[in-house]
Amino acid sequence: MAGQHYERIWAVVRRIPKGRVATYGQVAAIAGIPRHARQVGYALGAAPESKTLPWQRVINAKGEVSQRARPGSDDFQQVLLEAEGVEFDRHGRTDLKRFQWNPRSYTKATTRARR
Repeated sequence: MAGQHYERIWAVVRRIPKGRVATYGQVAAIAGIPRHARQVGYALGAAPESKTLPWQRVINAKGEVSQRARPGSDDFQQVLLEAEGVEFDRHGRTDLKRFQWNPRSYTKATTRARR
């Protein structure tokens, strides 16, 4: 079951355009598993290196890069996002109204992700 969910999560993450971000909960909802934001994090961590995923475009609901166990890796994610044009304030938050990805419809995106 997790493998099937992971594939759907990865399909959604691949669709997030450069210069935009999505929240973990948003990705879960689009993938058809609402209220499973934590599973998105697990799926990103379990992605094989052969999958080119723009993992850096997934952030928390506060508009922040989530802290990682490995020191410095959250800074790396912010640097990658800034290189794509995503701006952060002095508190490390991005304006979700400005930078959050807004697919036309979760229903359409979910349908595509399931294929």
